[in-house]
Amino acid sequence: MSAVDLVAVNAGLGEPSSTRMLVDRLVAATTAEFGSDGVDVTVTVIDLRDLAVDLGASMAAGFAGGAARAAIERVQQADALIVATPVFNASYSGLFKTFFDLVDVDTMTAKPVLIAATGGSPRHSMVLDHALRPLFGYLRTVVVPTGVYAASEDWAGGSGDTTSLDTRIRRAAAELAAVAGTRPARAVRSGRRPAADAVADTADGSDASRRAEQAGIDNFARLLGR
Repeated sequence: MSAVDLVAVNAGLGEPSSTRMLVDRLVAATTAEFGSDGVDVTVTVIDLRDLAVDLGASMAAGFAGGAARAAIERVQQADALIVATPVFNASYSGLFKTFFDLVDVDTMTAKPVLIAATGGSPRHSMVLDHALRPLFGYLRTVVVPTGVYAASEDWAGGSGDTTSLDTRIRRAAAELAAVAGTRPARAVRSGRRPAADAVADTADGSDASRRAEQAGIDNFARLLGR
């Protein structure tokens, strides 16, 4: 693969937004990982706050329209995704869920995804495993092992976590590049093999979809060193 179409979805609502700040850092790190292999990257960042009205109308109509439709098509056509949401009531935001409710599941098979979230307290970090992973598992994507959660204290560098936010960002970016098929597992520089992540069970009737799914699974297996 000599070129990658990378799309990032930002569900942050504020201005400035800590979620958008996290997206920007994840995009920069991932672009650097691809670039180290000589891979050209096209980056599109979708800010869902700008699509709120169209997303509401699309849900009422039962299909995507307006600017929301163009954004959803970008996600469906992407080679790899970065998605980030603020934590609302112990889960992803309603705007984030509305957007991905409109995505065609069949277009998402084996698509590499890096999940991320922001919140005020480290206690909400489990949203990555309890909410985001199941959602993208249902969408048949391949979610990289490292999800990135940023609490308020992470931005000040005062987190009690033994792994800094910057380290987690770089690890997740390296995993996304590896799963996207640009290089073998040696690219994951964390020094440890990540634990196995669940790969969505898919049943697609077309040969092309099965080949795409198998390619994603093969890349994921190489990442895990199997």
